[in-house]
Amino acid sequence: MSEQTAAVNNGWMNRALNTIEVIGNKLPDPAVLFALLMVIVWGLSWLFSGMTFTEIDPRSGQQVQIVNLLSGAALTQFASNIVTTFVNFPPLGVVLVAMLGLGVAEYTGFINAGLRSILAVTPKMLLTPVLIAVGVLSHVAVDAGYVLVIPLGAVIFYAAGRHPLAGIAAAFAGVSGGFSATFFVPSSLDPLLAGMTQVSAQLLDPTVTINPLNNYIFTTASTFLIVLVGWFLTDKVIEPRLQATKVDGDTSQMVKMDALSAQERKGLRAAVISMFVVAALLALSIVVPAATPWAAPAEQVAEGMNPLLVAASPLMKSIVTLIFVFFLVPGIVYGYVAGTVQTHRDIIKGMSNAMSGMGYYIVMAFFCALFLYAFNQSNLGVLLALKGANALKAMGLPLAMTLVGIVFLSGLVNLVVGSASAKWALIGAIMVPMLMELGISPDLTQAAYRVGDSSTNIITPLLPYFPLIVVFCQKYVKNSGIGTLVALMLPYSIAMLVLWTAFLLGFWALDIPLGLGASYEYIPNR
Repeated sequence: MSEQTAAVNNGWMNRALNTIEVIGNKLPDPAVLFALLMVIVWGLSWLFSGMTFTEIDPRSGQQVQIVNLLSGAALTQFASNIVTTFVNFPPLGVVLVAMLGLGVAEYTGFINAGLRSILAVTPKMLLTPVLIAVGVLSHVAVDAGYVLVIPLGAVIFYAAGRHPLAGIAAAFAGVSGGFSATFFVPSSLDPLLAGMTQVSAQLLDPTVTINPLNNYIFTTASTFLIVLVGWFLTDKVIEPRLQATKVDGDTSQMVKMDALSAQERKGLRAAVISMFVVAALLALSIVVPAATPWAAPAEQVAEGMNPLLVAASPLMKSIVTLIFVFFLVPGIVYGYVAGTVQTHRDIIKGMSNAMSGMGYYIVMAFFCALFLYAFNQSNLGVLLALKGANALKAMGLPLAMTLVGIVFLSGLVNLVVGSASAKWALIGAIMVPMLMELGISPDLTQAAYRVGDSSTNIITPLLPYFPLIVVFCQKYVKNSGIGTLVALMLPYSIAMLVLWTAFLLGFWALDIPLGLGASYEYIPNR
């Protein structure tokens, strides 16, 4: 071990992260933890249900009322909806369908051969920044990064002789920590948040209109910040700390950096050709956005947005299906050409193997879905968000400090309310009009929210995909738990929260445009 690495491993940061990991891993199994949290929510809902709160829910215009989940009506509704709640848990179908295609590609050896081919020509020092950048780019495909980029990050790092958990951390930082960054291509989050910002702004001034790409320049520039921060932390902090963490998972199926055999090269060429054929067929079907059935109806497309890239478009809704197809087809082609499969039964076996590895995740997803359902039904998250926003408003801080306050408030609320749109619907209705009265534009307020929301995504167990990332870690280090993942990601979260906030203030100070049709100042009737 080098002196530099020893210093990192013996420093205060490493000791603090080790403590967090130990404490976090002493918590009950994640499935049991979600069940206990659900019981706590039930108790708190009963305790606060009889109280009167002055906060107004901007979604309904009514005073917030905590729902008693222990009432007979609530309990019977909960019991009757358990199956629906579990089956409709958003990440569940996304993960399982994508894993069917990925399972075939992994079982036949296509992923193994493809990664070995890529790693043979990719400089080792650039693996980290490229992986983080790909994670940011994956936002175009909605949640695809969670089920595609993050597990592949571990595989890529392990194949390159690096610690797989560092690969998971780097990919997770790009996919989720950089959720509000955009790599040149707008994401479906842009029009979604802009629409809510406009509704909030019109509470004060009905003439305000918000461009869906009002943060586009800032979020694109933010990608480079996220990549640089993630690159430094992964290589200089996270990976040195992981040197003492033994990889004790089943390494027999993991990628090895052996040279490709002639048969493997032949199979890989055929598989890549099949991918291009599938991509060409897809491209032909969307070549004319206005006429293609992949595009969203005109009435569902905001001004300035591509009808193929909005959340309502069939193309965006089919991302998981496309992932399934784009791995299933080349996986099958590779298997038959390279001779790793003989019959269709081998293909089904590959899918079955993938599903068997998801057993633990399915159990965690069941309890996570029930907890989130109870928490949402209780209105406790709504109350916490509104009380925090009102407290910030009451402080009367200087403008710069108020923006910093919005960032940190968004980050804190993100720990208990997972949905980005739900948080902004609650916080924005208070913060946007409040800052407009102080001369701050809705565009700048929205940008501050996005910084805080993204920065703490990677440390909250209430993120719907958090249990899945824990499962990915356990594939390589068996005793990984919530504490392991939180300790891995905390340095990224803190660094992003501080540096990204400073980056936003720098944009403001230098008057660099935030996006299209955006401004920093609000002038009535502009």
